Amino acid sequence: MKNVRPPAICLLGPTASGKTDLAIEIVQRLPCEIISVDSAQIYKEMDIGTGKPDAETLARAPHRLIDFLDPAKAYSASQFRHDALLEMESIRSAGKIPLLVGGTMLYFRALRDGLAKMPASDPLVREQILAKAEHEGWAAVHAQLAAVDPESAARIHPNDPQRLQRALEIYLVSGKTMTAHHQQESAGKSAAQLPFDLHFFAIQPQDRAVLHTRIAQRFERMIEQGLVAEVERLYARGDLDLSMPSMRAVGYRQTWRHIAGEMSFDAMVEQGIIATRQLAKRQITWMRSWENLSSFDSENSETLDLLLNSISKVAI
Repeated sequence: MKNVRPPAICLLGPTASGKTDLAIEIVQRLPCEIISVDSAQIYKEMDIGTGKPDAETLARAPHRLIDFLDPAKAYSASQFRHDALLEMESIRSAGKIPLLVGGTMLYFRALRDGLAKMPASDPLVREQILAKAEHEGWAAVHAQLAAVDPESAARIHPNDPQRLQRALEIYLVSGKTMTAHHQQESAGKSAAQLPFDLHFFAIQPQDRAVLHTRIAQRFERMIEQGLVAEVERLYARGDLDLSMPSMRAVGYRQTWRHIAGEMSFDAMVEQGIIATRQLAKRQITWMRSWENLSSFDSENSETLDLLLNSISKVAI
């Protein structure tokens, strides 16, 4: 029997893997419309460093959920899920198929599983964590988290204090890890609660060295396109700082520190490339544990045709 829920296609992949180019080719051939799943492309005034599609590309293949939020504001995974479902329904009502494309795996998981109800913040526990970080460094906080919740520690980078703090706080407050909270919430949910039938596909080079080369070339291209000037404009606003999610985005954090005189130009480029590689590694780690994920090699000349055929089987 044909599934009564309308289909939605999810195209995952690490940064610089060619997801956007592939998605644009897909919408030229199939009745799909793109929804961006990118926690950096949501911000206005952040175009070059986020790899946001240019005006010509957007004219050929419109993207939803990009370029709509001021960088001074925060945006959560729960907000994304709410907004994405509204956009998906709008696309379905127009007779098209939602094509969700990006590398923010937390957003994909929030869409698929919903979000667990986490314990409320505890100011005393939070202060204890901050004190540990101040005296021993965030690497020590990451090590403490890894000892009790290795799954969350594998997803959260040691240089991401906000998420590290929250993950450890959840365990210390409730005695239950963030991973356990998510698993319990997922176990109590039925896939039928989601109004769409999600089909997950992944794109990435099979050779990690190829991805590393692409990342370096992409970052250097962003520099040539004016990334430093873009961040200088953001720096000059006066209402942004490195504690904000927007400015912690890969590339922006390193460029900000260069502009602030904390890092040389060459060090900024080197650290920006390293941070992007680390991001890609975390994205690939997420993908390895993703259930029912069909993977394709971005270097295979037949991948587009194979992917189109796979999408057609489940959605057309």
